[in-house]
Amino acid sequence: MTATAAETKWGFMVTFSTHFGLHKVQGELDFVDVDLDTDTRLFIDPFAISLRQDRWGYEAHAIIVCFFQSVIDGIRDGNILRAQQLLSNLSEPNETRFGLSRGRPQGAGIGSLQADSLLQALRGSQAVQTGFLTSLEECELMIPGIGPDKISDLSTNILRAHLAAYTKDQCELHGVPYRQCGVGPHFSVQAQGWVNAYLDLPVVDNKPVLLVPKSIARWTPSYDHRTYYRHFALEFLRAEHLDAGTALVHTFKNGNQTVFIRTLEHYYPLTKEYLFRFSREHPDVLQEYRESLKQLELKGLSVAVDPDDELQLAGALKLALRAVPPGNDGASAYHRFMIGVLEFLLFPNLICPRKEVEIHEGRKRIDIVMENAAPSGIFHRLHSVRHLPCAFIAIECKNYTREVANPELDQISGRFNPNRGRVGIICCRSFEDRQRFIERCRDTLRDDRGLVISMDDATVLALLTLIEEGRRNEVDIRIAAIVNEVWIA
Repeated sequence: MTATAAETKWGFMVTFSTHFGLHKVQGELDFVDVDLDTDTRLFIDPFAISLRQDRWGYEAHAIIVCFFQSVIDGIRDGNILRAQQLLSNLSEPNETRFGLSRGRPQGAGIGSLQADSLLQALRGSQAVQTGFLTSLEECELMIPGIGPDKISDLSTNILRAHLAAYTKDQCELHGVPYRQCGVGPHFSVQAQGWVNAYLDLPVVDNKPVLLVPKSIARWTPSYDHRTYYRHFALEFLRAEHLDAGTALVHTFKNGNQTVFIRTLEHYYPLTKEYLFRFSREHPDVLQEYRESLKQLELKGLSVAVDPDDELQLAGALKLALRAVPPGNDGASAYHRFMIGVLEFLLFPNLICPRKEVEIHEGRKRIDIVMENAAPSGIFHRLHSVRHLPCAFIAIECKNYTREVANPELDQISGRFNPNRGRVGIICCRSFEDRQRFIERCRDTLRDDRGLVISMDDATVLALLTLIEEGRRNEVDIRIAAIVNEVWIA
């Protein structure tokens, strides 16, 4: 397909979606829709990965932990050759189009020389030698020379195969061609080392592209040593000096007292070595910092927000839904539309959509499957409070001109099991008698065949209207009400 120009607040650029003619904007896509001509100033954040509640996130976190612990164990056990081998296989990742370089994508520079300097920095760190450092992302706080760009690049290299599997799923979802490509190595938990393999990836200008889930991409990664120093370490020290009444306390004419930040900065200069010593002496402050980052993540306040005007996009999606004709002729268009609109409505609670997932050795298929990553809200409560398995949400799209009835309910409930989940969504155009359909859903739930949520056009339009009116926080409340129609009878 031929690329077209997409106008964004950064000007004209050719994105992945425009190059492959997806006719979708960022809000309808699960991955970061990168500019193909230059690096996008985004980072993969391992802390964000560590908090994800879905299968993909659990597996990605396990791979990163295994790699980092292997490096640390090698250094602490004196097996420097092992640590060197692990670090020396880090290449300069260009496939994600993430980074800080200008012009054409270049990668951010983890070559052999920088891998050696990285090893020396880790070897020389008391945080490593004492076992105080426990995660890759905390290197940003305590290891000189390791910043967000290096941590992001490390994560890309480590997760290359895992990102490739995600990329293949997204390509199949949106009909993007891909082929086997020779790229850099990836870390294998099974092999406990680096593995070279051909990976299935889309190609642009003879260069492979790795797609990154937008749920793990950040404009600014969570861990930041300057923020930790200024807002946690220095504020703690300010309180200590005030309580002790030290010579650093300044008393105003009205009797009020303070300790100036610039005074603290003079007595406690910012270095990563100092932050390690401070953190070891005051682990409760470090824990408070970790908890603050966790709360930001759980509230979705750290996510790299889509550049789209979502109020305007909600209005456009309402018009687009009305333009899709019911019936067989519009079935494919309706299916493609619902993939995008559900991503827009339900992110970041439901993520990683996959199309036509085969089950029962290929004898059955599910139209769309999304992974449940909800940290709160109704999709979180379904499993944490109501104890209904729902790691995955099965979605069936019915572009019928007739009534959706028992056969369709039997079809989707037949896709449920404890491992995949026992919650599904039926998307359809309308109901002749919606209350009768709800009663059928209640029967399905009473018979212990799972929970089915209805999403007809009227429901989708109502949810889009909430967003169009700036009331996105009410979307989850409205979906919870739909669930309770079935659950509370």
